[in-house]
Amino acid sequence: MAATSLDQLKQFTVVVSDTGDFQSIKNLRPQDATTNPSLLYTASQLPAYKALFDDAVAYARTKGGSEKEQAERALDKLAVNFGVEILKIIPGRVSTEVDARLSFDTEGTLKKARELTQLYKDAGIDPAKRVLIKVASTWEGIVAAKQLETEGIHCNLTLLFSLVQAVACAEAGVTLISPFAGRITDFYKAKDNVKSYEPEKDPGVLSVRAIYNYYKVHGHKTIVMGASFRTKEQVVALAGCDYLTVSPQLLEELEKSNFEVTRALDPSKVTPVPKIDVDEKSFRWAMNEDEMATVKLSEGIRRFAADLVKLEAEIKKKLATGTQ
Repeated sequence: MAATSLDQLKQFTVVVSDTGDFQSIKNLRPQDATTNPSLLYTASQLPAYKALFDDAVAYARTKGGSEKEQAERALDKLAVNFGVEILKIIPGRVSTEVDARLSFDTEGTLKKARELTQLYKDAGIDPAKRVLIKVASTWEGIVAAKQLETEGIHCNLTLLFSLVQAVACAEAGVTLISPFAGRITDFYKAKDNVKSYEPEKDPGVLSVRAIYNYYKVHGHKTIVMGASFRTKEQVVALAGCDYLTVSPQLLEELEKSNFEVTRALDPSKVTPVPKIDVDEKSFRWAMNEDEMATVKLSEGIRRFAADLVKLEAEIKKKLATGTQ
């Protein structure tokens, strides 16, 4: 029987499932898994996950405090509850996201990352081996991640849309970055008024390739994990990338296909590029000059924050009524 396209992809790349749905993870057998506020909000609305939601609310009640404090604790516990359950299924690591509303708050990000890490420890999980803390790739987030890495708290820098963000992350020594290929493509499709791009001309694919190339040329150890894909063609166009995090829908499409997947990214076949020196001033200027990166970063933060607000509202209802 011919190997599926997904099996072929796994020969070149660590495949990560981008979902909070446990059954999909069981079916697709990824190495790692990632979640975000939007995925958690969607999953938390399903009856199958009610127990995790109720446990988070009960935990917050036992800790006491104001309604705001209890809601914040419940949000954190819910994210970790999902992470703990996912870790029962996968052999690798799960990524859990810091509150998007802290994206421009270095000290707030540090505090929240440490709290999430402690919740994993309380659940019997070794976070140094099995958890990545997701932080937005703002300057403030990158500064926080640099400190967290020195504490043994490994980070996944998310909402990454530009080379300057990637370089700053690598120089900060973060464990992993998640360049968002699909959202980059979305921006240029709207700007160019086109329906699609062939993979070799896809702006999202080309952006991830450029970051991968830069990292390999300059010897950066930070893992490149392409993310936010719209089509299976985008995914296979990045075969050979260190990691790829892919939605269950696209993973299933690859599982049901058996077209040939060849390696597109190879550390032995890179093109020399000059080193970029990044400090806060040059970072902010480069982001200012990159309309796409600025728009998509702020949009992504707003979207994640909006879903957190929805989750928080559901939690506050339960806290107010005393029901689960």
